[in-house]
Amino acid sequence: MSGGLAGVFVPALTPFTRTLEADTGRFQAYCRWLLDRGADGLAVFGTTSEANSLSFAERTSLLEALIEAGIPAGKLLPGTGLSALPETVALTRHAVGLGCAGVLMLPPFYYKNISDDGLVAAYSETVERVGDARLKLYLYHIPQMSGVPITLTAMERLLKKFPQTIVGIKDSSGNWENTKAILTQFPQLATFPATEARLLEGMALGAAGCISASANMNIAMIRELIDAIRAKDKSAAPKQQTVAAIRQVMEKLPVIAAMKALYAQASGAADWAVVRPPLTGLSAAAATGMMADLDKAGFRAASALQGLPG
Repeated sequence: MSGGLAGVFVPALTPFTRTLEADTGRFQAYCRWLLDRGADGLAVFGTTSEANSLSFAERTSLLEALIEAGIPAGKLLPGTGLSALPETVALTRHAVGLGCAGVLMLPPFYYKNISDDGLVAAYSETVERVGDARLKLYLYHIPQMSGVPITLTAMERLLKKFPQTIVGIKDSSGNWENTKAILTQFPQLATFPATEARLLEGMALGAAGCISASANMNIAMIRELIDAIRAKDKSAAPKQQTVAAIRQVMEKLPVIAAMKALYAQASGAADWAVVRPPLTGLSAAAATGMMADLDKAGFRAASALQGLPG
């Protein structure tokens, strides 16, 4: 990997009030907490952020609120990919104008069986209409959710067309062979797998780090793992095992609801458990089972979540 962002970026959860409004103050405090705990940056308004349950106006105002709270724009990688081209362009312009480090962009995700020609056209139109040399675009490949894969062929075409603009990718496919193919074929990209479970292997192959849902709750341990890998420390292997075991627990659960339930319990703030429909909260029984499984995996909530904003 050459250039671009690196380390652990957290797709920060979006807290809501009991009336389902975005809780701006808690969001600001939470994002500061993540950075203080070791995050290299924040990939706000991605899947874990419930981004597609947020309005255009909410995304813009929350992003502005983070910067107003003193969070450096250079630490922010907001999601700006929507189904409608004009809204994608407007959100991207907004992020670039605020000085964000880059944008993480889903492909247009309503129509399925899109050709590479269509996908390349959608990204090309966005880049050209934004028309700003400051734009640094990170592709967001999550076909199990979007229904629109970003193929290796489409990536190659886009990189040839916009080599200074398209600088990275988050691979959330869950297909490790695809991740390895990206790392092998496109070493110029900052490639972020969506899991910390294979950081040791991934970074050896050139991965930039990870953008992981469970980094919300386990940021300090993931930060320690990355530091150990970079230092070629022997502690990296056992740290990787523990981090992977914790991740495996969360993969068995609806991860957004699960982490919010965990936060509600750890902070004593019941509102943390609120998710926007169509998502539903975690049951009490599932939450109890999760806590027991996390403890067995080596997750110590009291220390991991110390200082979590209530």
